[in-house]
Amino acid sequence: MPTTKPSAKDRILDAANRLFYDEGIRAVSVDAIAAKAGITKKTLYYHFKSKDDLIEAYLVSRDQPNLALFRKWFEEAEGTLAEKVEAIFVNLARSARHPKWKGCGFLRTAAELANMPGHPAMKVGSAHKKKFEAWLSEIFQERGLSSSQELARHIVLLMDGAFSTILVHHDPAYIEAAGRAANSMVLNAE
Repeated sequence: MPTTKPSAKDRILDAANRLFYDEGIRAVSVDAIAAKAGITKKTLYYHFKSKDDLIEAYLVSRDQPNLALFRKWFEEAEGTLAEKVEAIFVNLARSARHPKWKGCGFLRTAAELANMPGHPAMKVGSAHKKKFEAWLSEIFQERGLSSSQELARHIVLLMDGAFSTILVHHDPAYIEAAGRAANSMVLNAE
């Protein structure tokens, strides 16, 4: 059966994903993305009117897969609600041990664009974090936990704090510690 070659747009987005995640958005040129995608710069600009549009598309492409992965880790975990929440952190720590893991692409992009709060990618990153928080809040509410929104926000703060700390220390134990704290917080809310 013949295989279909990915479209030029898909190749561009795949190249941008790999390069932006590995090297950072400011360090990667449009020329480098075009070369990695095997297309011309003109073709890149046919599909994305600017590098900023490509950065936005990069984060949009990461949104649902990341959220789906968190849901999967939660649903596959056995045990109590607190243990299922902690399992998200345990799996993040396992991912962080992989040599190619570079942290949260949303937070890394936000750090590079901190002086550009209106950038479309900042909006995508904010929406992604809000979706995760809303999903947790919904789970907590379904389980009858009081202050489900506040608890979800605390879990997000723990996760993003762990993401930031591991970039400084390169030690997944910080994510595991945040997971234990999340477990305790959920237990106390039950």
